[in-house]
Amino acid sequence: MKQLFDIVSEKCSKNVTETYSTSFSLATRMLGPAIRQDIYNIYGFVRFADEIVDSFHEYDKELLLNRFEASLEDALKDRISLNPILNSFQATVHKYNIDKALIANFMSSMRLDLSKQVYTTQQEFNDYIYGSADVVGLMCLKVFVKGDNQKYNELKEGAMNLGSAFQKVNFLRDLKEDFENLSRSYFPNTNLNALDETSKEKIIQEIEENFSKGYQGILLLPHDSKLGVFVAYRYYKRLLKKLQQTPATEIKNARIRVPNVEKIGLLTRSYVKYQLNLVK
Repeated sequence: MKQLFDIVSEKCSKNVTETYSTSFSLATRMLGPAIRQDIYNIYGFVRFADEIVDSFHEYDKELLLNRFEASLEDALKDRISLNPILNSFQATVHKYNIDKALIANFMSSMRLDLSKQVYTTQQEFNDYIYGSADVVGLMCLKVFVKGDNQKYNELKEGAMNLGSAFQKVNFLRDLKEDFENLSRSYFPNTNLNALDETSKEKIIQEIEENFSKGYQGILLLPHDSKLGVFVAYRYYKRLLKKLQQTPATEIKNARIRVPNVEKIGLLTRSYVKYQLNLVK
């Protein structure tokens, strides 16, 4: 029976989230039960696509991505897929009427990672960020507002800025891996071979501006999504603070992390702030 397969598919998406990202899974657990699974479903989809282009070095990545995208198109058209991750994702897409253009933009950015290594202009960088991060924030927003287009349009700028901030923090954190292992340089007009404090602070200032606009959107989110998004915001703000405190030369040579015990502390403090109505 299809219902049983859907349950298995949802468990797979949840497992992907919890296996690949302790921080995101912690934040997702703070969402209301009615929307939690749908965010797992979105994360599972974007994580699998990202893994293809970032991790499967011993395989033909383009072939794998082509097959994944073809299966995605079939899943969206047929409302079923034998790939459980795509099966749960298509269910969320149809449940909230998520714009197919957002999905197409995401896949376009993933495809860029197969061949494009250097982003030389701000426009190129902005386009990649939009496709790889902003649209993911917009997909999640459609779930948060339960498909309400008016509320979605009111909050989309904040969701996009938060997605941009998260992605840029990831880029700064993963500078060593992206540059040395994948030969990628996302930040335009930045010499990663000689990253200095001035360049690092310029990047951080840009991220802080995204965070500021994103936070204003968090304040307007529905009750059942606000705490979860606030927890993710606090985690990434903490990670950015660590990166700011780390010399530019060290960022290139190590991957900065927030230890699990610190993540739990952030979660606890965020919950207390939320319960005391201090998130405003």
